[in-house]
Amino acid sequence: MSKILIIEDDRNILSLEEDYLNAAGCSTISATDGKIGLKKALSLDIDLVILDLMLPSLDGFEICKAIREKKDIPIIVVSARKEDFDKINLLGIGADDYVVKPFSPSELVARAKAHLSRYNRLTGAEKNNAETVTSGPLTINKKARRMFINSKELTFTNKEFDLLYYLAENPNVVFTKDELFNKIWESDPMGETSTITVHINRIRDKIKELGESSDFIETVWGSGYRFKN
Repeated sequence: MSKILIIEDDRNILSLEEDYLNAAGCSTISATDGKIGLKKALSLDIDLVILDLMLPSLDGFEICKAIREKKDIPIIVVSARKEDFDKINLLGIGADDYVVKPFSPSELVARAKAHLSRYNRLTGAEKNNAETVTSGPLTINKKARRMFINSKELTFTNKEFDLLYYLAENPNVVFTKDELFNKIWESDPMGETSTITVHINRIRDKIKELGESSDFIETVWGSGYRFKN
């Protein structure tokens, strides 16, 4: 459930926004004071902010600027001020949308949901990218548990996948067989580290079966293995 912070000092408008957003399946938190609203925006886990401009203690311009310096969540400004200068200024300092009062509550909800959807897509893509390792022709997506080399997909067992991914996300670091066993199998090898050699050989063989070179997995004699980047 998306969590929306409403910073609005007109309690009638605040209640109206809360009712429509709650009916649309959103959770709402509110503040009627500018400084309190800013504190909530920065300290709480919020997905979107609906922000009035004319507020006690701190105006919407300063709040918008302060939020944008710390977070990239969507900000929708709702104000009776219709001047283009205000709209341009707000959009310039980080607002994502500007709704003029009086407004249609249904339209505000639609805009909020559109911004939330866009934000979730973007943050989801960033998370996926953070779990993707690329080295030369090799691309590994941890979340999807898929690997490609020169656009050709490799098929690995779970342990083969985990082993290669761990080496690839720590390029040029030499790991002993004991260290790799502890990490991938999450137990003490008790001297039985030959399974690491077997899995490395299988990984290399599967890459070679696609007609590709597997020399990025390097054996460091007397030490272990490393992924050459």
